[in-house]
Amino acid sequence: MKDYIVRATAADGQVRGFAATTRQMAEYARSVHNTSPVATAALGRLLCAGSMMGAMMKGEKDILTLQIKCNGPIGGLTVTADSQARVKGYVNNPEVMLPPNSKGKLDVGGALDMGILSVIKDMGLKEPYVGQTQLVSGEIAEDLTYYFASSEQVPSSVALGVLMNKDNTVKRAGGFIIQLMPFAEEAVISSLEKKIGELHSITELLDREMTPEQILEHMLGDFGLQIVDTIPTSFSCNCSKERVEKAIVSIGKKDIQEMIEDNEPIEVNCHFCNTSYCFSVEELKEIVKRSR
Repeated sequence: MKDYIVRATAADGQVRGFAATTRQMAEYARSVHNTSPVATAALGRLLCAGSMMGAMMKGEKDILTLQIKCNGPIGGLTVTADSQARVKGYVNNPEVMLPPNSKGKLDVGGALDMGILSVIKDMGLKEPYVGQTQLVSGEIAEDLTYYFASSEQVPSSVALGVLMNKDNTVKRAGGFIIQLMPFAEEAVISSLEKKIGELHSITELLDREMTPEQILEHMLGDFGLQIVDTIPTSFSCNCSKERVEKAIVSIGKKDIQEMIEDNEPIEVNCHFCNTSYCFSVEELKEIVKRSR
C-alpha cells in the first residue's frame, strides 16, 4: 500500500482529523540512514507527524520543520515537510541501541529523554514562526499533543506508531491527528475525549492492517465522519549537486582554496537522504572562478 494521508471533518465541522499510512517512508528512511530499531521508530513517528502537519499548511511554498534537541542517547531528530506532504528527516545518532521499555516496546522515550521540541513554519514572511515546548514524555505523539495545546491553543490528540518486523525492517507505520475547532460543543468534546480514552494504542489499529480511512472511521465514525480528500505522501529530498555547490560557495573562497591546495577531491554528504556528492579539484577550481 502506497503512503497517503486522509483529511476529514466530523460533527458538522467541529472536529477535523488526519490519518496516514507511512510504512514506505519509514522503511526508506531506515534503509538510507541504517537506523537501529529504536531510531527507526523515533524517526518514523516524526516523519508521519511531519507529513500530516505539512498537509495542514496552506501556501504552496510553505515549509514546516520539526526539530527535537534532547539529552538522550539519540541526540536529536530533524524532519522537514512541505505543503504537498513531501517529507525528509534524519536522527543525530542512528545507531542508538536500548533495551525494551517496561511494556516490552521500543524505548523511544528513553532514547530521547528530556529536551525541546521546536516547530518552525516558514510561510514566506520576513521571519518564520517558531513554537517551542519541553518534551513531556519523549514518545513524540504526546509531545506534539502538548505542543498543539500550549503553543497553538488547539486541543488535539496525536497518535503515532511504527511496528517492526523480526528482521528490523518496518512492518507498519502511521498515525492520526484529531483536533477540536474553537466552536466545538461540550457534548462533542466529552464524547470525543471518551472515545480517544478507549483507544489502547495506534499500533494495535495498524497491526490490524487498518487503512487511514478505517482508522478515522474507528475514531470519528460516531460523529458523522466526512472524508474531505486524500493526499499522497512520501520521503522526498530535494538535494542536488547544484544545491550542494551553492553550499560550498557559501563557506568562502579562502576555505575552498585550502581544499584545492590539499589536491584531494572532497565528498559532501546530505544529512537528510545520505546521498554523497563528490567534487574533484578541477570542479573546486571552477567554483572559485564562478564565485568571483
